[in-house]
Amino acid sequence: MALIYKVLGQSSPADTNANTLYTVPAGNSTVASTLNICNLGNGATFRVAVRPNGLPLGNANYLAYDTFIPANDSISLTLGMTLAATDVVTVRSNTAFTLSFTLFGSEIY
Repeated sequence: MALIYKVLGQSSPADTNANTLYTVPAGNSTVASTLNICNLGNGATFRVAVRPNGLPLGNANYLAYDTFIPANDSISLTLGMTLAATDVVTVRSNTAFTLSFTLFGSEIY
């Protein structure tokens, strides 16, 4: 079993829809340790969800919902999320190109 530490995903959503930040590759598992959200502009809100097996987004999937982040600030969430094959981390911003999301962790092969 191999363990690879890496940047799992980065995104600066171009719209206000839910966007996939990271999908666990088939046959693997992942421990997502930290999610950093950086605000590049005015005050904004964000959402973070985990969709087991890539199922449709529902209320039970949210880890953060319309959480405010001040202008030119950043938030680091230390999560320690254990994710199985095909689980999906989804992010959303209430403004286009304002927030940058970076997920760090380890993939287990």
